[in-house]
Amino acid sequence: MSFLITTRRPTMSLIKVDPFRGVDTVFRRMNELFDGFNDGGLQFEIGDFTPRVDICDEAEGVSFHAELPGLDKKDVKITVTDDRVLTIRGEKKREEKQQNKNYTRIERNYGSFSRSFTLPSDLKLDSVKASFDKGVLTVWVAKKEPAMHKEQEIKIS
Repeated sequence: MSFLITTRRPTMSLIKVDPFRGVDTVFRRMNELFDGFNDGGLQFEIGDFTPRVDICDEAEGVSFHAELPGLDKKDVKITVTDDRVLTIRGEKKREEKQQNKNYTRIERNYGSFSRSFTLPSDLKLDSVKASFDKGVLTVWVAKKEPAMHKEQEIKIS
């Protein structure tokens, strides 16, 4: 009598992996580790402020939406260079601490910031417009009209 033994091999499945997943958690935990030093009178500055930016490609142009809570429009400068680089820069200043207050935690970020974006060649550099409302900076850049291809007849000599 003979027995046939079969074994199943596990199948491999593809799993999407985000190599940067959890990086923000690492930074948060590092900050929490050092938060205890504030109790002993040692104060340290939290890193530079980096605003989050959403970019939306629309039919008529591209819009940039930057979160700038606590800033006024006079604190922000926007430039566009000839090599198609849009730069948003500014500074989020720390509020003056009152001498009679003893902060046990400071989580808000302050400092200078600069964000630069290379613009695609189909945008009109002379059409940049910006507005600032409720802590959100919106920058709009219109697209160029699509080039019309003309046909030119060449005479043969």
